[in-house]
Amino acid sequence: MKHLLAVLLVVLLAGCAGTGETKLLRMNPQPTAATHRMFFPPPSDGQVPRYVYSGELIGEQNFIYPEGHRENGLVTAFRWIVGLFEEDRPTELQRPQSGVVDESGRILVTDVSRGAVFVFDENHGRLDVWEMAEGYRHFIAPSGIALGPEGRVFVADADLKRVFLLDRDGNGVGVIGADQLQRPTGLAWDANAALLYVADTYAHCIKVFDMTGRLVRTIGERGEEPGQFNYPTYLAIGHGKLLVADTMNARVQALDLEGDAPPVVMGKRGVMLGDMVRPKGVAMDSEGNYYVVESYHDHLLVFDGQGRFLLPIGGAGRDVGRFYLPSGVWVDARNRVFVADTFNGRIVIFQFLGGGRESE
Repeated sequence: MKHLLAVLLVVLLAGCAGTGETKLLRMNPQPTAATHRMFFPPPSDGQVPRYVYSGELIGEQNFIYPEGHRENGLVTAFRWIVGLFEEDRPTELQRPQSGVVDESGRILVTDVSRGAVFVFDENHGRLDVWEMAEGYRHFIAPSGIALGPEGRVFVADADLKRVFLLDRDGNGVGVIGADQLQRPTGLAWDANAALLYVADTYAHCIKVFDMTGRLVRTIGERGEEPGQFNYPTYLAIGHGKLLVADTMNARVQALDLEGDAPPVVMGKRGVMLGDMVRPKGVAMDSEGNYYVVESYHDHLLVFDGQGRFLLPIGGAGRDVGRFYLPSGVWVDARNRVFVADTFNGRIVIFQFLGGGRESE
């Protein structure tokens, strides 16, 4: 009975879809005056703020109708009837890992617990969930994600041991790395060279593929010297650099993509702010600053282009500016910084205000 009612509700909603009202994406579903203008570092410390809290994404609760919207009475009645037979639970992030923002402004987030990619589509006012890797095969442990050419999307599934290529609607159109990857985690797409970089965590190296799926080269091996890795996880590309979270070496390396310059090494094992224990997500902004998620200490660390430590954001907790075992970080074209606050089940967003050590 409940399934029939659910089908009727879907049909009714489809029949009422022509009202022309699109839901709005509200970055903070529960805004408060205290969080609207939270700066990092705080002005009270006598420092120039570099970031401001912009909100968080948790799921379909982020999408709301414009003020003054009135739902069709029949739709309201059917929602109530269906609710008598099954719990109406919103679709929410569970354990987000990493993400990207595409050219149309969609925010795509991998969720390893949900086994899916969440797509926050602001232009169409909806949340889509991509569960299929290819054909009838579901994602199991989607982790890294990168934007490819022509609106396509790469998704690394660590348990399926391959990278899946999806079209812009989430349909599987190709596979990369089958029988060549042990545990793919992070991804980075070099648009200039049309090459996909894959962090093969269990192989302790970075593998580079072309669009045909051919393995072009392998970077690094297990070790502690510059250019060597110990369980690398996440990647980012920008400003001629490949940024690698060299996780079990407790450091991040910035490798030169265009020459033979030695890697810039950031971080060391320790307990002081700026030190690292389990670095994971990495990213870069338009000014060349580096971002590192230090998951063990629940911090987002900011470094300049020379690898000098600038600023920490975080600490363990649920409050604004705090994290619980965060994972990925990424930066969009507007210099918004997104942090996958994994065990809090949310994406936290900061706006970079510009300026850093080099501009002071």
